[in-house]
Amino acid sequence: MNPTRRWWLDPLFWSAGLLLALTFGMSHLGPLFHALFPEQERPLYEQASFPALVLAHVWIVGVSSAIAVILGCSAGLFVTRETGRDFRPLLETVVAIGQTFPPVAVLAVAVPLIGFGPAPALIALALYGLLPIVQSTIAGLESVPPPSLEAARGLGMSRRQLLWQVELPLALPVILAGVRTSVIINIGTAAIASTVGTPTLGSPIIVGLSGFNTAYIVEGALLVGLLAVVTDLAFERLMIRSQPWRLTPHNRPITSASPASAQMDRGRI
Repeated sequence: MNPTRRWWLDPLFWSAGLLLALTFGMSHLGPLFHALFPEQERPLYEQASFPALVLAHVWIVGVSSAIAVILGCSAGLFVTRETGRDFRPLLETVVAIGQTFPPVAVLAVAVPLIGFGPAPALIALALYGLLPIVQSTIAGLESVPPPSLEAARGLGMSRRQLLWQVELPLALPVILAGVRTSVIINIGTAAIASTVGTPTLGSPIIVGLSGFNTAYIVEGALLVGLLAVVTDLAFERLMIRSQPWRLTPHNRPITSASPASAQMDRGRI
């Protein structure tokens, strides 16, 4: 297939284009929402611009996900080392408990202590997104083939070199799968941040629920759904690129490899 044609058929391209079009064009869709929801006097959400809401939503998801990635990957890495293996059951129990607590409950506890604003929402989202990242980090590091580790040790690699040049590159696709799940969960859950005074795409949803305005709910939910789809497709591409040893669609091996792989290949020759 022609590369240009593949580009035009790319679902990521169309999903991202639709998201941008609705984000910047929603304010011009008043007649459409009037026709779809004739019972509503004001069917178009106008308390904040949709581009600002999308940016605010992306910001809170990005920051909370970054916190979850740092904490989750660090904890997963620690319990897979010799010095931290005894703490693995405790870690798995703690993150599982964190997943069972709904973010709304965390917000209810955090707001009296911290106050309104993005801080309680960031805490709730970061805690809620830890479980898949911790699990994928542990699974990814444990899935590294022992022969690869032995070959790297035979080449004289230090523990630091072994981690950065062998273990993490081989575990990266599995780790990214957990990060992908965590981020998608946070995109949907971040809508509740608007209940504590943080503007997100949940703002029109919450206003619509409290004011029985279905149009507001549809507008917010549509953008949240599209943002999740675009993010999921982007992570899918990133996961494919994180595996340079995979074959191309024409069954030709990709020549790029990690420095450790190249070094081990030279060691076998």
